[in-house]
Amino acid sequence: MKKLRLLVTCVLLACALTACSGTGDREPVIQQVEQQPVTPDDKAPSTNPEVTEPTTGNDVQEPEATEEPVKVADTAVIKDRYVDENGLMQSYLTGEWKDASIVQRRPMAVMTPNNKAAMPQYGISLASIIYEAPVEGRITRLMMLLEDYDELEFIGPVRSSRDYYVYEAMSYDAIYCNWGLAVPFVEELLKSDRIDNISQAVSGIHNPYQKAFFRRERPGYKTEYTGYMYIDEYEEGVEHFGYSKTYRKSFEQAFTFANDGWPSTYDGYEEATKIYPGGSSGSNKSGYGSHRPSFEYNEEDGLYYRFQYDEPQIDEYNNEQLAVSNVVFKVCTGAVREPASYDYLAFGVHGKGDAYIFTNGKVIKGSWSRYADSSANMFYDDKGNEIVLNQGKTWICCIWDTYEDCIEWK
Repeated sequence: MKKLRLLVTCVLLACALTACSGTGDREPVIQQVEQQPVTPDDKAPSTNPEVTEPTTGNDVQEPEATEEPVKVADTAVIKDRYVDENGLMQSYLTGEWKDASIVQRRPMAVMTPNNKAAMPQYGISLASIIYEAPVEGRITRLMMLLEDYDELEFIGPVRSSRDYYVYEAMSYDAIYCNWGLAVPFVEELLKSDRIDNISQAVSGIHNPYQKAFFRRERPGYKTEYTGYMYIDEYEEGVEHFGYSKTYRKSFEQAFTFANDGWPSTYDGYEEATKIYPGGSSGSNKSGYGSHRPSFEYNEEDGLYYRFQYDEPQIDEYNNEQLAVSNVVFKVCTGAVREPASYDYLAFGVHGKGDAYIFTNGKVIKGSWSRYADSSANMFYDDKGNEIVLNQGKTWICCIWDTYEDCIEWK
């Protein structure tokens, strides 16, 4: 793929850095480190420890041979993954049939802003999973998990890291991509061998790959919303660092999906066709209050369409509204890191807690659990049975348990 490269300027930007609580027997994973002053995203002082401007660099695992059984959906759930006679395989992230080379490669996990001043994102509709969580300033930020991205030239805007997103990326054996970081909480994590990452060259990043990132011309947008990542340069970075291109042995299947022709209907459960992770009033500080996100279920295609700021959320790449087959609310323990005036947030994304799963127009009140960095997020119904999601994309919202009562559906 050929394209013009823009010069990346060396400017230090400081960005600002909301909190999440939950239930469970284990203590949340909350790091206690020395705090530094920050203010909300759009009003950050130059002393902010989050740096978003450039300051200046595993064994590859080949897919194992597979048998070629006849592609027949003879069970209600996908049990075994195999390559069929057409070279297709069912995705671990969506359950859909895709080219085996796409299914077997590790996804990229790309941080992207979600505040109104940064809209729209580019390429987000291709994400198999979208993870949403509050950040400082009581707004949310997104992490896009993509396995099927070959049609893209670039993706973005790319924004800075928070540690709880990194922990969630680990659950999918993803390669983490970011431009900037909350240095006190993320520097040592990204520096360690616990996560493979492609990061812009900024203070606090010890293994940058600057070639993958560029500034895109966006008249009227603040500089922090003009950072994007080239797809081909991302792949070159993966090659450069020697990261495994395919899922490693530690990877655990993300979800259980309904098999072809066996939709998960969840008959008997309450209908929920309009969903509000932060309530419909927009008057709370859950992180979801300010932009009033919602999902509306369309019975004709079985998809949940995303809205925020009282309008559809659109992907600039194809001008289409974001839509997913499943919506999951993961209720987490959390806290405002001290000193509270800085509003750094911490979320317990390990352990267990309440969960609300929306699929096929129904809501299932259940639970989630996850205890290790490499283990999958497991979701269960109210009887303790593992949830079976419908094939397609999934949107996961981290909900601060202090604001669990704000969740609404109709």
